[in-house]
Amino acid sequence: MNGMNLIELGKLVSDEKKSLQYLCKKLEYPSCPSCGQKEFYFMTRQRIRCARCSYDFRPLRSTSFSAIKISASKWLSLIKLFELSVSARRASAEAELSYNTALRAFDIIRLSILHDSIDHGAELKGEIELDESYFGGKRKGNRGRGAAGKTIVFGILERGGKVSVDIVKDVSAETLMNETVKKVRRGSIVYTDKWRSYDSLMFCGYKHLNIDHKYKFKQGKVYINGVEGFWSFAKERLIKHHGISPHKFLLYLKEMEWRYNNRNEDLFDLIVHYMLRPIKLENNKE
Repeated sequence: MNGMNLIELGKLVSDEKKSLQYLCKKLEYPSCPSCGQKEFYFMTRQRIRCARCSYDFRPLRSTSFSAIKISASKWLSLIKLFELSVSARRASAEAELSYNTALRAFDIIRLSILHDSIDHGAELKGEIELDESYFGGKRKGNRGRGAAGKTIVFGILERGGKVSVDIVKDVSAETLMNETVKKVRRGSIVYTDKWRSYDSLMFCGYKHLNIDHKYKFKQGKVYINGVEGFWSFAKERLIKHHGISPHKFLLYLKEMEWRYNNRNEDLFDLIVHYMLRPIKLENNKE
């Protein structure tokens, strides 16, 4: 579900003061640091002036919007382009910014998504699907082998709920069980394929049912089609980036998790909400 359409956005970002006012309204209008009241004149360069004491300050100073020096209107344009899965290179042209600035802004958005995922990761329960997948690299290989040059990702999907994915070092029983116990409520029904590392699930407090993909992919309620659907969703979108550096891969992976989990939500509004959360930034002076 897309909230603000392109026509509405165009009207908003055509006026810098309106863009800043929009963000201040989302902040429920900050109080003046000098006198504490909430009536302002909207200036330029992300500044507002207190209507009572004439104190000037930047209301976005302690938020992610201050991480790079671009206007509120440019930020809103970039957030919309990110929501629409536009590449950073195309976004730089659309927003009339340098490629490096657009890429940095997109990384800041991804960081805000990652932080939300860390802060609000909920315990998964009920009927659960587990699976691993390999990302990147040129070499193809069988499950658990031939992962040279690839990143191993472990996925947990709650049927009717959300998916949770993370990078893992290997697909050993110890690694996969540690990840499962951290995120899945004991007593849940867990569905997997026949990979031997999952045999330990029954000893960790789960009811475990598996399917042998050599013969069939579904037997009644025993299948992992849901989490496999997420792998297709993620890989189809990640391939458009034409290569992601290893140190940034987690940001992109968590973006895919977030897009999948919020595919029926207003992504633009969610990003604005994340970006307005208070953060500590170095050299962040008036």
